[in-house]
Amino acid sequence: MDESELQSVNEEKLKISLHYAVCKICAEVAKEYEAEFDKECMAILSELAFRQAGLYAKDLELFAKHAKRSTINIDDVKLLVRRNESLLEHVNKMAADLMANAAQRKSKKKKTETESVS
Repeated sequence: MDESELQSVNEEKLKISLHYAVCKICAEVAKEYEAEFDKECMAILSELAFRQAGLYAKDLELFAKHAKRSTINIDDVKLLVRRNESLLEHVNKMAADLMANAAQRKSKKKKTETESVS
């Protein structure tokens, strides 16, 4: 199997997984609001989500490239969601939590290293 076939298979698996997630979310929303979602509607939502994710990925790559980096970081994600205040707030909170956890792990690691040296 060549690289393009492998990419196609992986893309199809991703689409199937995304469609499953969309169907689960639609079922939850339908239950909450006593509504129904057409199968075609869920398929369209899945395809829209897939295409939007592709656009986001490309934008994130371009933001990192513009900053002369080869790695996408949290600043790129914040730039991507800057127009959606609630999403930006959520991303900022998640970033703060991740940084706090990283600092906590680092201090524990440092403490463990100093105890083992003693």
